Amino acid sequence: MPSKPAGRSQLGRPARFFLLLALCLLLGFGLVLTPPAQDLTTRFSLSLVSLSHSLIAPFDAHAHHNGAILINPATGFGVEMKDGCNAVNVTILFWAAVLAYPASWRWKAFGLVLGTLLIQALNVVRFISLFYIGQYSATWFDFAHGYLWETLIVLDSLVLFWLWVHRASPPLPSTHAPA
Repeated sequence: MPSKPAGRSQLGRPARFFLLLALCLLLGFGLVLTPPAQDLTTRFSLSLVSLSHSLIAPFDAHAHHNGAILINPATGFGVEMKDGCNAVNVTILFWAAVLAYPASWRWKAFGLVLGTLLIQALNVVRFISLFYIGQYSATWFDFAHGYLWETLIVLDSLVLFWLWVHRASPPLPSTHAPA
């Protein structure tokens, strides 16, 4: 006997998710390119550098910050937080996935706030680590900046999304018949 074709609910949910994900990504990245958003992003980057400096200043008197640059005048090495270094792009990816996923608005709000905080906390760790790695090895800095941390930040957002989906999704009905 031929099997029934999959219903709309089975095929429609993934298609709806990916369509909404693409739409949210386009809107998010389009919004970031507008002058008001670029101004906010610049101020956000400056605040991340200031936060990074305030976290390491009690332990490292040589560290200073000037605008978007964290610098050690003793070594002459500095790290500048530019667009793309502030994890706004990864945060947009995370937000798009959360907004596209079929969950309650309460769970979405919870995921957006907590996920953003965790992504940005890891990004501050990333920025501080690059500041110190760069003072000791240009080769290791290039590797950590271009490959290691880029991968870890994206993986972080994917793991956060997976954990959030696990908590935000209702439990699946049991397929076992009662004994």
